[in-house]
Amino acid sequence: MTHGLAVGFGSLRCGPSVSSSSATIHRTLVAPPRRSLRICSSTFPPPPAPAIEGRDVSLSVTTRRGRVLPVLKGCSLLVPPGQLWMLLGPNGCGKSTLLKVLAGFQNPTAGTVYINRPCSYVFQNPDHQVVMPTVGSDVAFGLGKLKLPLDEVRLRVSKSLDAVGMLSYSQRPIQTLSGGQKQRVAIAGALAEASKVLLLDELTTFLDEHDQIGVINAVRDSVAADGEVAALWVTHRLEELKYADGAIYMEDGQIIIQGDVSTISKFIKKKQDGGSEMPFG
Repeated sequence: MTHGLAVGFGSLRCGPSVSSSSATIHRTLVAPPRRSLRICSSTFPPPPAPAIEGRDVSLSVTTRRGRVLPVLKGCSLLVPPGQLWMLLGPNGCGKSTLLKVLAGFQNPTAGTVYINRPCSYVFQNPDHQVVMPTVGSDVAFGLGKLKLPLDEVRLRVSKSLDAVGMLSYSQRPIQTLSGGQKQRVAIAGALAEASKVLLLDELTTFLDEHDQIGVINAVRDSVAADGEVAALWVTHRLEELKYADGAIYMEDGQIIIQGDVSTISKFIKKKQDGGSEMPFG
């Protein structure tokens, strides 16, 4: 189902569901003779299941001459709910391809993908994502397939536009918006459909600095406010990393490292200081 080009997917689970159970920890403290003390077991709640998970995801393509070329090589990743993560790496390393595999646009050659539903994909060119004449009608367009009462549609449109800072633009003609504002409208459409996962492919590529910050703040604030929505943002801009909760770094079709922003930033800086070529941009 399509809102502009923000695509709402059904289940994309390709394997058994991921389950986790609470962990019980037992510790024994030994005191002086005749005075041993045993601490009773404590049960901790399990961590939330990841909103996005890939296990050993690989993808190969066959050329016209029959040569098999690996594009993705055993990629494994986890993105928790309620967080904005970034997927970055040099140009041509497979970032956008991995995002398309997670979205279901391409089937992996091997491996499995688990992703919460509904899931929406927002493309990098804002002019390819909006189809209706006004902001409000464009956000409402994607809700038609849900056959919701009119009051519910209005509520969802208002709530999602407010989440991305565009509520006052609801009657504004689409053609009067900047590129960043159009991107926010596309994101609002995904939020209106109650998407649990946002897959975002280089949204700031065609935007000026002001719109870049506006779009990334809209995504970050929406994810934080909801608490259940996860966003995976593909970017070639290292300066955007500071807005994320976590990050995944790729090279040559492989995930090299993933973790918190501080860890990834230090890793990239070490590579740069070591003279490694990092052809971002």
